[in-house]
This record gives sequence, C-alpha cells and structure tokens, in this order.
Amino acid sequence: MKFAILQFPYSLDFADAERLFEENLKTLDQCDESMDVIVLPEYCDLPVYSRSTEEFQLNYDRFNARILQKCKETAVRCNAMVFVNATYADEENCRHNTTHAINRQGEIVGRYYKVHPTAGEVKTYGIDPAHSEAPIQPTVVEMEGIRFGFLTCYDFYFYEQFAHIARQNVDVIIGCSHQRSDLQSALENMSCFCAYNTNAYVVRASVSMGADTDIGGGSLIASPKGLLLANMKSETGIATAQFDPHDKYYKPAGFGNPDSAHYEYVEIGRRAWTYRPAGSAIALPDRWAKFPRVCAHRGFKSVAPDNSLVSLGAAVSAGADEIEFGLWLTKDGEVVSVAEPDLALVSNGSGMVWEKTLEEIKALDFGSKFAAPFAGMTAATFEEILQKFSCHTVMNVFIGTNGEREEELITKILELIRRYDCRQYVYLTSASADLLKKARTIDTTIPLCFCQTDDTPCDAVAVATACDCTRVQFSTVYATAERVQAAHNANLKVGIYCTNTPDEAKTAIAMGADTLLTDDYYQVAKAVK
Repeated sequence: MKFAILQFPYSLDFADAERLFEENLKTLDQCDESMDVIVLPEYCDLPVYSRSTEEFQLNYDRFNARILQKCKETAVRCNAMVFVNATYADEENCRHNTTHAINRQGEIVGRYYKVHPTAGEVKTYGIDPAHSEAPIQPTVVEMEGIRFGFLTCYDFYFYEQFAHIARQNVDVIIGCSHQRSDLQSALENMSCFCAYNTNAYVVRASVSMGADTDIGGGSLIASPKGLLLANMKSETGIATAQFDPHDKYYKPAGFGNPDSAHYEYVEIGRRAWTYRPAGSAIALPDRWAKFPRVCAHRGFKSVAPDNSLVSLGAAVSAGADEIEFGLWLTKDGEVVSVAEPDLALVSNGSGMVWEKTLEEIKALDFGSKFAAPFAGMTAATFEEILQKFSCHTVMNVFIGTNGEREEELITKILELIRRYDCRQYVYLTSASADLLKKARTIDTTIPLCFCQTDDTPCDAVAVATACDCTRVQFSTVYATAERVQAAHNANLKVGIYCTNTPDEAKTAIAMGADTLLTDDYYQVAKAVK
C-alpha cells in the first residue's frame, strides 16, 4: 500500500491565512489514485498561528467545513483513505482537537479526540479535555482490515501510553501534528521509538516552519523496526512510502527465546514499584480536579476507624475527591497517622504519640474502640498510606504537632511525597501559622492550607495570606458567606469542616465553599454530586 504524508507551510502572520489555506488545497489536488492512505497535519482549519480566541474562531468559521469537504472529495477522487485533523464540535457543542478518519467513499467512519490538549488549546481555543478525564481506551479505527491507532502532536511525548496502544494490536499510528518548537532530530527519535515500541508504522504529518530551519516540520514515516521510510524535514508538499501495514517486526524475547513484538517482550518483565503511576492508577491532580469537592475527613470514618487504611481505602473506592488524615512524628522519628495525639482516645494505649516509638504504637489496637470486628487494627504510617493511595485522590494532609521537632516532621513528609511521586496530589494543612511558615521556608511551592479550629478565633484569611497559603479551612462554627467571600477575594480556596448531613452540605455549597470535609462521605457526597 502507498502512504502519503502532506506537509503544509505555516506562518505566524495571521494575514497569511487565506493564502496558505488555498495553497494547502492545491497540495491536496496533487494527490492521485496511486495513493491508498493520505495523512494531513494537525489543525488544518488553522493554517496560521491563532493567538486569541477571536482569531481561532475566525479561522474555524472560514476553513473548518471547507477542509473537511475537500478531504471527503479527495478520498473519492483518489480512491484513498484520508486522515485530516480539524476542530470538531460534538452533540453537546464541546470542541475537540479531532482527527477524522475518512474512507474511500468519502464517509467519516471514525474520530480521534486528542488525549493531551495543551494548556493553550484549552484556554484559547476552548478545546474540551473532559473526554480524557474519565476511563478511556485507545481509539482504534479499522478500515479494510487495517487497525489504525492515533497520536496527535503533544500525545507523542507521553511514552507511558505507547504500551497501552500496543495492546490494541494496531498496524498504523496516524500522527497529525504541529510540534512547531522541537528539533527535527527529536521528532525523528520519538517517532521511531514509538514505532518500535508499538510494532506499528508511524505516519506523521506536520507543518513546515521554513525551508532553512531544523525546528518543527519533520513529517515522516517510521517502520516497526524503528527505521525511517520517509522524512520531509522542512520540505513542503507530499512524500510517500510503500509498505504492507501487516508486515510487523518480531525479534527474540531475550537472547535464545522465541520471537515476539518488543512490547510483548517488555510485558514479560514488568514489576511493581518501578514505574510512575499512570492509567487507572492515577486520578486528576489537584490543579485539574473540579470544585466543589467532598473530602473524606479521616477517611470514610462512618464505616471504619479514623485514619485507618480501611477507612481511607473505603473513601477512595467510593470516589472521594479528597481524603484528609493527620500525621504525627513518633519518638524515633517516624511519620504515623492517628486521629488524635492522645493514644487513650483512639487505642488501647496511653500517653502521647510523640512519646512512643513506632514499634510501640504498632503494638496497640486502634480498632476495638470503633467496633469489635476491627479489633487488632494497627495505625498506618504515612508511607503505608502512600503505598496504597498515591495519585489515587487528592490528599489533605493535616500536620499534627506539639510545637517541637516540626522541621524534622515537615522534612520527612516532603521526602515521602517526593519518593512516591504524588506532589501534584497533596496539600499540607495546619492550625499553626508558625508550622506553615516553617513549611514554606523548607519548600517554596508545596500548597499550604491554614485550618481555623473552633478554639482559635482569628482573621483566618489574613493568617492564610501571611503564610503564603492557597487554601483556608473554616469549621462550621466560623463558616459564613462573608468569610468565604473574603477568602475568595484573597484567591484562597475554602474548605468547611465538618459538614456531616445533606442539609449542612447544601448550606456550605450555598455559602460558596469549594471543599466540604465530612465524617459521613456517602450521604454528603450524594447530596453534593
């Protein structure tokens, strides 16, 4: 089969849009019946750089319908399958960066929504990222027995998804791209790397940033052996390569072993704890997770002991937007999670948590006071919590202190957050302004939250601002619409604790609260959601 890639000229001058679009149509006219598959670049309805929402909309209005119609006509005229990327508005009028798959009859038979739209696309173009915030499988469009997978521009940088695509047994990966700021050598490397790892041909079409630059462009075709079959670099026009998309590359799965695809060889050796969280093991990070949220205070504590792995796990499995738990430093410098520092209140022991070693705390029963079936339950360390729930939900980490060894405690907490790669899922909370200020001197960017407790009358917004916090928490005693508004005026997100009934939740939402901390996750979440 003959595959054709089209590389269009690109301009940063908005005034060039109409001229370049007409040139692009003429390039399409050069396609002929010898071609079986024709691939166009990303955003064919934006032939120039669109710096604003207004410029994007003008280009969309002028070119979107025209390029799609032209590609349908080209498919029929050339008797070819055509892949073109252009903005698409779905039934709910949500915009997507979309690669349209057109069969030889000129019919759109499938669409791929770019999984990783850039921040600029979302903000300026109004591209909706929501489809990739839910569980999804790689898009596969099958035509004439060929399984086509997809990556669009920024998608190519997320190597962890290559194995996921490979599992779909795709034959060709269509890469409608821009990538206007990367070296052509880098684009070649990542495309060959992708082809080799997925055992598929990568057919990438992009735009030229000029004849004399080694930046951008790089429309190419790479084989499953990681070899380039075509490479346009900065040229404009059309390049082709002929190959059988079912001709795969199989190699020994380790010396002396039977042949297999590269990704199959890798699957044999996968081990836990070696890779960053991804796929179903990762939730939306704090910066993207939507508000209002429901935070399970000390976990799902209406069904299991406070701060226990069971309580936190029940909340996570029930879909909690956030979980909250307190951390304390033991006598021997370990970080442990218990609901109250006075061990007599939460276990069969006595004394304060900082007076005991971790071994002594682990010997105590933290379940019997809740209910007999939990007898013998031990306290969890922060590391054990992270081993189970890192990146599974946002964590509101309350730092408990007796006013001593605070720097040691904060440093250990931050080190564990780094070790378990969940910085984007954590914010640190304290009722102590001094502790928060120490945290800020140790780490200049970790998100902080000031918690105003029932027995600390103060201007919580002023304290939070002075401590360089991004959040403030009010108890229901202090929560008022005026205080919430004052916090929002100071660019602070607002949590209210503890909202334990549906009516309290509705009141908190009416005040404008961003996060509701609750002791009864299910009932409150049901009311809020």
